Amino acid sequence: MSENKCTAGSSINVSEDAIAAIAALAATDIEGVASMAGNLTNAIIAKLGVKNLSKGVKIILDGNQVSVVLSLNVDFGTSIPDISEKVKERVKSQVENMTGLTVTEVDVHIHRVDTSKF
Repeated sequence: MSENKCTAGSSINVSEDAIAAIAALAATDIEGVASMAGNLTNAIIAKLGVKNLSKGVKIILDGNQVSVVLSLNVDFGTSIPDISEKVKERVKSQVENMTGLTVTEVDVHIHRVDTSKF
């Protein structure tokens, strides 16, 4: 669990599961991302709750720094380099803004290409 200092004598602790949930929701919000690896779409995520969001997300904490590794499924016909860059930017921004942690790295792994809409 990461700890952010707030004021003298107080702190905020952010769990890896919470960081993973933020990262997963930020990633699946990008157009062209079909789901997290394991078929977790935003609709399914909303029904299952936060505990299941960590599927397809690996969090590596080092003090107040965090690295995020995402495994994604993308829609057929989308540009994988473009989607990957958008996901990296969005995840970094959301995790930093919501947790106060510094995101040092976001790695995107494309698990499969979803052809169900094709």
